[in-house]
Amino acid sequence: MLDFVREAHGPVGKREIARAFSVRSSDKSRLKELILDMEEEGVLERRRRRVTRHEALPPVLAADIRERDSDGEFIAFPVEWNAELGSPPRIVVRSERSARGRSTPPGIGSRVLIKLDNDAEPPADNTFSGRVIKVLAEKKAPMLGLFRANPAGGGFYVPVEKRERGRELPIMPGDENGARDGDLVSASLIRAGRFGAPYARVRERLGSVKSEKSVSLIAVHTHDIPLEFPQSVAAEAESVRKAVMKGRDDWRDVPFVTIDPPDAKDHDDAVFAVPDDAPDNPGGFILKVAIADVAWYVRPGSALDREALRRGNSTYFPDRVVPMLPERISNDLCSLVPGVDRPAVAARLVVGVDGRVRGSAFFRVMIRSRARLYYEQVQAAVDGKPDDTTASLVEAVLKPLFDAYRCVARARDARSPLGLDLPERKILLNSEGHVDRVIVPPHLEAHRVIEEFMILANVAAAELLENSRLPLVYRVHDSPSPEKMRSINEVLASIGLKIPKQGALRSRLFNGILAAVKGSRHEMLIHEMVLRSQAQAEYSPDNIGHFGLNLRRYTHFTSPIRRYADVMVHRGILRALNAGEGALSGDLTHLEITEISSLISAAERRSMAAERETVDRLVAHYLSERVGASFEGGVTGVTKSGLFVRLNGTGADGFIPVGSLGHEYFRFDEGRMALVGDESDVAWRLGDPVRVCLVEAVPAAGLLRFELLDDAPASSTGTRRRVARSGRRSGEGTRSRRRITGPLKEIDVVDSGGD
Repeated sequence: MLDFVREAHGPVGKREIARAFSVRSSDKSRLKELILDMEEEGVLERRRRRVTRHEALPPVLAADIRERDSDGEFIAFPVEWNAELGSPPRIVVRSERSARGRSTPPGIGSRVLIKLDNDAEPPADNTFSGRVIKVLAEKKAPMLGLFRANPAGGGFYVPVEKRERGRELPIMPGDENGARDGDLVSASLIRAGRFGAPYARVRERLGSVKSEKSVSLIAVHTHDIPLEFPQSVAAEAESVRKAVMKGRDDWRDVPFVTIDPPDAKDHDDAVFAVPDDAPDNPGGFILKVAIADVAWYVRPGSALDREALRRGNSTYFPDRVVPMLPERISNDLCSLVPGVDRPAVAARLVVGVDGRVRGSAFFRVMIRSRARLYYEQVQAAVDGKPDDTTASLVEAVLKPLFDAYRCVARARDARSPLGLDLPERKILLNSEGHVDRVIVPPHLEAHRVIEEFMILANVAAAELLENSRLPLVYRVHDSPSPEKMRSINEVLASIGLKIPKQGALRSRLFNGILAAVKGSRHEMLIHEMVLRSQAQAEYSPDNIGHFGLNLRRYTHFTSPIRRYADVMVHRGILRALNAGEGALSGDLTHLEITEISSLISAAERRSMAAERETVDRLVAHYLSERVGASFEGGVTGVTKSGLFVRLNGTGADGFIPVGSLGHEYFRFDEGRMALVGDESDVAWRLGDPVRVCLVEAVPAAGLLRFELLDDAPASSTGTRRRVARSGRRSGEGTRSRRRITGPLKEIDVVDSGGD
């Protein structure tokens, strides 16, 4: 049939094939299936009800973007290709902008429709070029899972994604690709014909998941985070010209210090404060915030710049950092090393005794940091316990920083930013790279000093670019949606509170709610609800303000080593100062800034998800040796399927299936966010303290399953709390007559009510 299609002089369709091979009417359905199978195998292609042999590429085709070349260009491969014809051709995707100003394509893993520049016949090197006409499918994360070996050969692919649990696929003998039992692998989904059962084939062995060091690789591969720098980027980083003193103000005599966490990989911001001796500013301070001059090294349009935009930001894992810029830039030339001259862009802020900024100015400078300090070390020194490093800095450097902060705090308190105090888990690894313990470090005054100084510098940067009418990427945070506010109102009403009517929504309103429940048993519940009501902060060329910080304008200026948005702001500031090399050279259009903002916002969300999932997996790995132990925690989520619980101390999140709550029917009361027992009226709801037993831990997926050790939640008086019955609606409840004790799979979080 392939020979017939190739040798035919006119159009060929099913009718012509049937006539040529004398196919009877009763067999035409089989012929249709055969043609479909050949299309799926890539040996035939259908075009407007005609079929052609798939040996040459058509001028327009579907292709999958799989990799980048050494210059950072995307490389695509045809979706359909006959392996008998040899290796599939490569298609270099031109990185041009379409008429609508949108960059194409979105990324590795995307399926796109490409119009070729070349003729349909393959070039000598089998490499085409073309442009994207349309994105057919957004990029998909690779299949990542565990390989479970079968002694007889082959085995099973077990997904690590929570939503994919329970969808194991067989791996045939010979398709293991060197994987051993328990290895983390990347796999391909294979189908045996149109109706055959799917199976998996190991593409790459990524290492043993038993090692904590390989856990972060799961997130790296799942979220398609670029790990290695292209050769052109690394070479450019090694060849950059060091910054010179020409065109800079000499601030090397200013006793700057850097203050970071003890395990910080980036040291790109330094601070200094001194009382203002101006007679018109009694009690005020002069603050200086110096930020590494990344724009000197990362020039617009360079390979370094393109790669930084692709990455968007650095991604931080407990065992590694995937940096936005090569180490030559981030850990060497732009690291504010004590005693070494380093280029910087600095803000000089004049602060009044009331904490308000009275004036600001920016400079391109050369600085020489005095010391690299850490939060706990600085706090101890100010509290009267200096060490050898801080003893000489306490009076002249550290105390003025804290005094200036206390002025700034007055303006912050008057502004009343959102006061959510959210503990952040920190995983500490031992010298062998294994999880030593999980802690929630205290939030010290030293932390707040740096936070507030950075906020002031960011606001000043936004004001400078606004006043200079230069392109600006704002950091924006929208107010909660009306739907979220209605949900909060319902929860508050259930505990006897009510949001007062007012005009425009402000963060001060939420601070009043949080203050009203402080110290009560509802405190955790309301903190969770307020947190969930908040919109996602993002980057945008359109200023809508920052709701959480309660600021009219805000941008990111203080971390150009790890955020591309800050690099853009630095370039704009240098343009405003007419400060020379590395400045913004041309005016970006609103569409271009919109596109860049979308890319870096998406990259930020990707990194946040990867970091969160890695912490979940490491905590599950850490707790997997404590299955059967009991823990104290609180309910952080209520669904028809069960309760989500967060443990005290470690902050580990897990799930209690509704089937293990008791031998009665539990219905979900959405208005009260509670699961209510029909017989006992016992209600489990957000914020309830619980005592649980760890039943199962799945480290590769970051899953923990608990069972309750208490019969009912306790009120403040220690008695059972009952909730008034409300009418049962169809599909609202879950019948529970047995305890679920099997493995933690998708079925455990799906109720039996048909939802």
